Amino acid sequence: MAEKSGIKPITGSWFSIYWYDRRHYYWNDACLRYTDGQWDAVIKDMADLGLEYLVLCDVASHGKSVYDSKVLPKIETASRDPLEAVMTACDRYGMKVFLTNDYFNDKLYFKTWEMFEPENVKTRYQILREVAEKYSGHPSFYGWYWAWEPFINPYFPDYFMRYVNETTREAKRLTPAAKILVAPYGTKTAVADATFVKQLENLEVDFVAYQDCVGCRVMNTEQSRRAFETLRKVHDKVPQRRLWADVETFTWEGIPNLAATPLIPAKMDRLEKQLAAVSPYVDRILVFIFEGLFSRPESPAYTGYAPAGRYYREYVDWLTRNHPEMIRPRDRKAE
Repeated sequence: MAEKSGIKPITGSWFSIYWYDRRHYYWNDACLRYTDGQWDAVIKDMADLGLEYLVLCDVASHGKSVYDSKVLPKIETASRDPLEAVMTACDRYGMKVFLTNDYFNDKLYFKTWEMFEPENVKTRYQILREVAEKYSGHPSFYGWYWAWEPFINPYFPDYFMRYVNETTREAKRLTPAAKILVAPYGTKTAVADATFVKQLENLEVDFVAYQDCVGCRVMNTEQSRRAFETLRKVHDKVPQRRLWADVETFTWEGIPNLAATPLIPAKMDRLEKQLAAVSPYVDRILVFIFEGLFSRPESPAYTGYAPAGRYYREYVDWLTRNHPEMIRPRDRKAE
């Protein structure tokens, strides 16, 4: 892929159908109101800018699921089956989707020991089976994302290694060809030594999309560059684990890093610096998050949130200058 600026474009994003806290405040209600046609428009808006991968944040949150489940009640949505609508649209536009089986119980993710209690493991696997049975037959189904994200300090914690490998084995039993994605944080603490190389060899995944942590204000772009330079050295020794980036496109409306604070669009110049920092080292750049923070004003699925419309326009302008080949014809001219 030619890069006029040497900066890789965004080729994937996390997305949500329902999120219970205020971080997704500016698009959560819109998602709950989307019809099947509007979900189609959301996916098309992303595909038209060259996004290829979608990563589902969750299939359940705060005690409610986004699909008809035997485990939890379903959140009320305008679409009868919004996840089916998303998968169908992704089939149509050639997207690749990573599904997940979390979070059936949000509180567990702060209590390590409870994650491995037999009843909790059984429930997660039941959700995994339900999601696989309902949605993995779609051509757009690409794999699974394990949402229990670890802090690297400076290695993956043992519980994370166990969680990922056990869950991967269960998923592979159901969907043998599925790819596996994880997205750890604490990125700046990673070290290029034999211990971390060995961990990466033993981690049963295909892609590791490390968070750049700039939106969370844990790193600046220079620290991000140095961290991904280190990670490249590790992944070069374990090439079967592909190195991706999870670039944070957001800032905070109020106090940062609180679930009660809405995420809002960052400045485009900051995002460009973030993309530039990781580009020399990673195979792909995914972001958290495109949906909701970027919203095409002319779209049937426009959220009505003006800063998201601005961010969309600025990114289209940047993409037009640097990667015009990524843009489908509708967006090649100014609207």
